[in-house]
Amino acid sequence: MNLLNNSIIRVPEPVNEPQFDYAVNSAARSQLKRALSELAAKTIEIPLIIGGREVKTGNRGQVVMPHQHAHKLADYHQAGEEEARMAIQAAMDAKNGWQRLRWEERAAIFLKAAELISGKYRFQINAASMLSTSKNAFQAEIDAACELIDFLRFNVYFAQTIYAEQPLRSSKGTWNYTQYRPLEGFVLAVTPFNFTAIAGNLAAAPAIMGNTVILKPASSSVYTPWLLMQIFKEAGLPDGVINFLPGPGSVVGDVCLASPHLGGVHFTGSTAVFQHIWKTIGQNIASYRAYPRIVGETGGKDFIFAHASADVDSLATACVRGAFEFQGQKCSAASRAYIPESLWPRVRGILETEVGRIKMGPVTDFRNFVNAVIDKGAFDTIRSAIEYAKTAEDAKIVTGGGCDDSQGYFIEPTIILTTNPKFKTMQEEIFGPVLTVYVYPDEDYPETLKTCDETSVYGLTGAIFANDRQAISQAMAALENAAGNFYINDKPTGAVVGQQPFGGARASGTNDKAGAASNLMRWVSPRTIKESFDAAGPFDYPFMQAE
Repeated sequence: MNLLNNSIIRVPEPVNEPQFDYAVNSAARSQLKRALSELAAKTIEIPLIIGGREVKTGNRGQVVMPHQHAHKLADYHQAGEEEARMAIQAAMDAKNGWQRLRWEERAAIFLKAAELISGKYRFQINAASMLSTSKNAFQAEIDAACELIDFLRFNVYFAQTIYAEQPLRSSKGTWNYTQYRPLEGFVLAVTPFNFTAIAGNLAAAPAIMGNTVILKPASSSVYTPWLLMQIFKEAGLPDGVINFLPGPGSVVGDVCLASPHLGGVHFTGSTAVFQHIWKTIGQNIASYRAYPRIVGETGGKDFIFAHASADVDSLATACVRGAFEFQGQKCSAASRAYIPESLWPRVRGILETEVGRIKMGPVTDFRNFVNAVIDKGAFDTIRSAIEYAKTAEDAKIVTGGGCDDSQGYFIEPTIILTTNPKFKTMQEEIFGPVLTVYVYPDEDYPETLKTCDETSVYGLTGAIFANDRQAISQAMAALENAAGNFYINDKPTGAVVGQQPFGGARASGTNDKAGAASNLMRWVSPRTIKESFDAAGPFDYPFMQAE
């Protein structure tokens, strides 16, 4: 018997998790360094988790430190077709019990997970993120701890607001209400390497709304999702609600997409993979029990646009932080900038000075602002773009350009200056520490805004720097569809859950806004219910009577 079924319960109102600064001589800094040493000193084995059971396939991959790629952190087992089918069955077996729990009971599990991350596991999950994806302490803190905690707490609150959304009126003798059912099948969560918080949110958001999930992590980031699975279990998540299935996307994904029980896909990753998923679902559309929900965020060619009235110092800082934090491996990272001629000499001078001060190296040295890119594939792609710019007639390297993968996958923060607003690195996503600058005549501000809008197929983030309000308004209008997250006099990165819900359109995804109730609405299928207390009499209406 459920003893809570006579209560209207409200979850705690969420607030954003305070950030630790890891200042010198702070207790937090000491605890984080201790966690880094402990995790680096051992090599763990990571199995699959299917229906709460550890499964070892023997087909192994490795987790290494990107900044010291000879150092192995873990061996992980990779799923094949059989394990994918097992996970689907486990998700479907767990579905009935999970969706029939009162929503407050599901919420309690994820609120407890947030507390575990905030306290007991904070330094461990930050250290795991730092070592396995080469994030510095600050980048790990705002991601693996704070943003993930925010997702869990705010999504529970958003779920409450959704369930409370009911019809405004009921006619006399009737009662109207809405039931927010989970989707009829399972949800496939395909997660990226770059954010632990995203991996957690892609799996947890559908689960909060009563769905069961198959979590397929990026092969280059298996360690932190594995740790998340341990935290969810400790928080009380029942077996089979989230199933952990690392392995090749071409195997795990294709089996899941072929299942008639596919209820939805929650995705963050490359445009090409997302388009493949969408195409495959379209080809299989007649075989599903219901039309699958497709929610995805894929990437961007994010911009900083400066007007002649911009403050030069804040503009330069935004370029450095926006382009080079976490080695430019954020979907929101600034990768192209439009600077007016009148400002460029001063902006260039500041950029050269500031980038020259940046230290690059392993995450264990807290003096390093820039660390390694994620793996050999990323390193080669970024280096290729830099080499292209070095030999191009319409571009030159202003700062950086060096690449070294002898010990770790290190690429210097690189600024490319081009005279061609449609230059290759102004259009194509690089996903690395590369910023391309185009300098435009001040009087061409309106035309250059139009060029910015038309240059990229993406529409994720962008920023305008100006003190002239009319120029800001002009940019807001001209770039209306160029960015789903738009910033005025701020860098185009660092969206905060509950404050700046995140997502873009065009080739950047479905713009379902992670960190808002609109995302959670994608994981429910509403049922409208009308109950009549005064049963109707004969079928005929008054107008039918004879005069």
